[in-house]
Amino acid sequence: MPQNRIMLDVLKGKTVFPPPLWMMRQAGRYLPEYRETRRRAGSFLDLCYDPDLAVEVTLQPIERFGFDASILFSDILVVPHALGRDVRFEEGRGPLLTPITAAEIAALESKTFHVNLEPVYETVRRLRAKLPDETTLIGFCGAPWTVATYMIAGHGTPDQAPARLFAYREPAAFRQLLKVLADHSAAYLIRQIEAGADVVQIFDSWSGVLDDASFEQFCVQPVAEIVRQVRAVHPDVPIVGFPKGAGARYQTYRQETKVTGLGIDWTVPLEAAKDLQRSGAVQGNLDPLRLVAGGKALSDGVEAILAALGDGPLIFNLGHGITPETPIAHVEAMVKMVRSATRR
Repeated sequence: MPQNRIMLDVLKGKTVFPPPLWMMRQAGRYLPEYRETRRRAGSFLDLCYDPDLAVEVTLQPIERFGFDASILFSDILVVPHALGRDVRFEEGRGPLLTPITAAEIAALESKTFHVNLEPVYETVRRLRAKLPDETTLIGFCGAPWTVATYMIAGHGTPDQAPARLFAYREPAAFRQLLKVLADHSAAYLIRQIEAGADVVQIFDSWSGVLDDASFEQFCVQPVAEIVRQVRAVHPDVPIVGFPKGAGARYQTYRQETKVTGLGIDWTVPLEAAKDLQRSGAVQGNLDPLRLVAGGKALSDGVEAILAALGDGPLIFNLGHGITPETPIAHVEAMVKMVRSATRR
């Protein structure tokens, strides 16, 4: 593996300053070139499954900003789609699925799972061939809990009440769903690594809505199982976990899942982030709305993170995905601030 991918150095526990930099959702609607490619694709899923176009949009932010890492362009819901569930995306509404029932969980179709996802693996292969040698390539999946919330409700909800109720009322079926998703997500990540991904990230966007017992059962245990399965095949590939909204449970999550790096959201106090950093690399955690606002709000946010976390293993990122209304000039300013930073 090349020695000049600095994100990999940080994930090994090294301090690099200025830190490596990338953004969640960096290939997306804030870029006019993305919007044009998306228009040509026809539908969002067509874009995810067309290697030519998926490579194109993945490379767009690298060509424009020179980020240190590139994340595969896809979506967390390709996993249930590959398992035979209907998934569609509507403008202004986001992802829509037919809600799964307890009886349908056992009927999820595994036989063609990798066949259905072959276009994604082809995208990863092409990306590794086209990316600059120094750019880390990140593969990813959604965590079982977060993916399950969409499968059960059929769409995103503010507090994921449908999935929580389903888990309480149908505990055996819900455990089965999480197991199916954990096993197939692990297999999906393993194939991405074999296609060329240097790092994989597990997104748990809805971990913050759960109580303690549910967090342990629905977030920690399934992710720990994914990590175990991936490490059994690729023991040296770093795994980043991002349990958004985990709050005081971030440390427990890291210890019990054994992820290599920890993505932290913008609500995590920097003192708490510093404590988390003592156990390994952290990634984050600029409020995406500071990037929208720009100016002093942006510079203050960047400077605070670098001052608090810059003397340890840090991957500079947002505390969640970049929003569509973000001005490109603000992204350019953020990159310049991070890259030109000096130690105090």
